[in-house]
Amino acid sequence: MAKLGEDMIAASNLPPFFKVANADDVSIDAPENRKGDALRTWVRSLSGFQKEALVRSARTGDTWRFVSDEGPYLNGHDAACCPLAFLSCGMVASYMNEIIALAEIRGIEIRKLKLVQDNYYTMTGSMMKRTMVGGAENIELRVEIDCDLDDAALHQFLIEATYASPLNGLMRGQIESYFKLGKNGTELPTAHALELDTPLFPDPGNHFAKAVAEPGDLEFMSKVGPTPKKNVSGGTATNASSLSDEQNRRLNIGAVAVLREDGIKEIQQMQYSPYGTSFKLLSSEDGRAPDANTLISAGIGFCFMTQFGRFVSMLKLDLPDYRIVQDTHFSLGGASGGTGKAGEADPIETHVYLETTESDETAQEMLDISEKTCFLHAFCKTDLKTKLKVVRL
Repeated sequence: MAKLGEDMIAASNLPPFFKVANADDVSIDAPENRKGDALRTWVRSLSGFQKEALVRSARTGDTWRFVSDEGPYLNGHDAACCPLAFLSCGMVASYMNEIIALAEIRGIEIRKLKLVQDNYYTMTGSMMKRTMVGGAENIELRVEIDCDLDDAALHQFLIEATYASPLNGLMRGQIESYFKLGKNGTELPTAHALELDTPLFPDPGNHFAKAVAEPGDLEFMSKVGPTPKKNVSGGTATNASSLSDEQNRRLNIGAVAVLREDGIKEIQQMQYSPYGTSFKLLSSEDGRAPDANTLISAGIGFCFMTQFGRFVSMLKLDLPDYRIVQDTHFSLGGASGGTGKAGEADPIETHVYLETTESDETAQEMLDISEKTCFLHAFCKTDLKTKLKVVRL
C-alpha cells in the first residue's frame, strides 16, 4: 500500500529536533507553574501521520521543536520516531534522573548504570462500530547496576526513586483528561469528552513556521536501524496493520538509557511491536538536550494527534488540517527536585482545533474517538506500576 502523504520531514531544511531560539517571536508561552513544572505543547499535522510539536517549559524556560512519524504499520515514511517513543524515552530519562539524584542525596556510589524499559499498550475493537479503545499496561524496568547496596536495600532504593519521578503522578490512580473543541474557528461543546471550564485558547495556526533553531552541533535524534526482533504476545508487524478495522493487538515500545561521560543521557528507542526502526534520542536537564518532562509532553500530544489521523483516514472523513494546544503540569522530582515526595501531576488539558467540512456532530465524534483510542490518555486513566528487575554488573 502506498505511503500516506508527502515526506515533509525529509523535504525540510530544518533539523528534526532543535532548541527554539525565538520562542517569544513564535508566541508560545508556558502555562502558570502551579506544581513545579508546567509545559505547553503545540502540535500540528504536517502530512499523513507526520506531525510537528513545540514544547515550552515554565521550569527551564526552554522551548524545543520535534517531529514525529510512523513506520510501515501505518503506511508512514519512517522519517522520525513514533509518538510512543517520546514518552518511553522521557520516562526512562526521568527514572535515571531520580536514581542518580537519590544516590547523591544518600551518598551511594553508583559505578555503572543502564536502564532497559518496556512499555506495553493494547488496541481492541472495531473503528467502524465505534468500539475501538486503547489501553495501557504495567511498565517493566530492568536496572543494570553496580553499587554497594545489598539486594533488599537496593530494591527499596529503586522503588523510592521510580516513585519520585514526576510522571508517577500520571500513573497512580485514574486521571481523566479535559478538552476544549474548536471547528473552523468556532468553539463547540464537547459531546462525551470531559470539557475544560475555560475559554478556548487562540489557535496557534501557522506560528510553528516562525521557529528558528538555536545554533549547536548535537544531533538530538538519529536513526539507528532495524530494532532487534523479539517475540511479543499479540504483537503486530505487517504493513498497514494499525489501520485495520478489527483490532486485538499489543504494542511494545522499549527504551535503553545510559549516561554518557558528558552527563547527557543517550536513549535508544526500541520499536518491538508494531515492528519498526530504532532511533537514538538525547536528554538532559541542563538545557543541552530536551529534558524528560518535555519529551513526555511531546509524546502525549503526538499520540493524541495520531488518533485523529487514524480515525479520519479509516472512515474517509474530511480533516485537512488539525492542531492542539496541550498543557501538562508536574511536580518537581522527589529526589532531583528535593521534595522528598512521590511525583505528582494534574490532569492533561487539551485544546483542539479542527478544519473540516464535516458536521459539528462529526467533529465532536472525532474528539471522542481520538480520546478513547489514544494510548497515552489511556496511560493516564489506568493505575499503573513499574515492575522492577535488578541485574548486578
